[in-house]
Amino acid sequence: RVQQLADDGMIFVNGKAAKSSLKVVSGDEICCDVPDDRPVDILPENIPLDILYEDHDIIVINKPKGMVVHPAPGNYSNTMVNALLYHCKDLSGINGVIRPGIVHRIDKDTTGCIVACKNDKAHEAIAKQLENKTCHRVYKTIVVGNITHDDGLVDAPIGRDPRDRQRMKVTEENSRDARTHFHVLERFNVATYLECRLETGRTHQIRAHMKYINHPVMGDDKYGQPCPYMDTQGQVLHASELTLVHPTTGETMTFHAPLPEYFEKLLNILRKRVA
Repeated sequence: RVQQLADDGMIFVNGKAAKSSLKVVSGDEICCDVPDDRPVDILPENIPLDILYEDHDIIVINKPKGMVVHPAPGNYSNTMVNALLYHCKDLSGINGVIRPGIVHRIDKDTTGCIVACKNDKAHEAIAKQLENKTCHRVYKTIVVGNITHDDGLVDAPIGRDPRDRQRMKVTEENSRDARTHFHVLERFNVATYLECRLETGRTHQIRAHMKYINHPVMGDDKYGQPCPYMDTQGQVLHASELTLVHPTTGETMTFHAPLPEYFEKLLNILRKRVA
């Protein structure tokens, strides 16, 4: 249990995120964000899934906008986990009954590639790749304002905002290193279309980093403001590509999720404004 909290970045020693292997000494200050742990029954639900790939070890999903990845207090149904429990006979149990199969997450309104594991061996292998930064994730996003340079790196630690625990912020206190590489794909009058590559995988990393450089993700009312050009709200952020090494075959595999309709529609609106 403590190891899982550490792996989730919820234990801090002397203001820094601590791994489960860290040895503490007398005088260390230890802080922990403990989530609600009331026992609940997570039920299978017949929810359609857009499956990009599936075998005996892993399943790769193109997650739609508005779908929560796993149950949490106040939201125990209609999640991707509920759908996976219905679709799959087995899922890894390393993350417990609330998060079976889940080895990484993307936010509710973020769309695109996410991998789940069907057994503990696969889970451990993919988790190790994420830890060693050999599992590569590419995102597409549209941010507010014009970014003038074609390429950049945001290298700034991220931790929970003490004034709002549902938000993350760039801070030196109770934080973890975070690095986001970005490349400009297209510029508009009021926005910039970016490709972002994660070197680390912190909660809300792209959203917090774009806010930090004063170019918040469009539609992100948590870190910016709603988008006036969209009917559908929520951050314009899409996990377009996922590369991993298959846990059994050793094959390097890359999965692609096409841009969702709302994203393409927004791009066309912004292009017309340029014209």
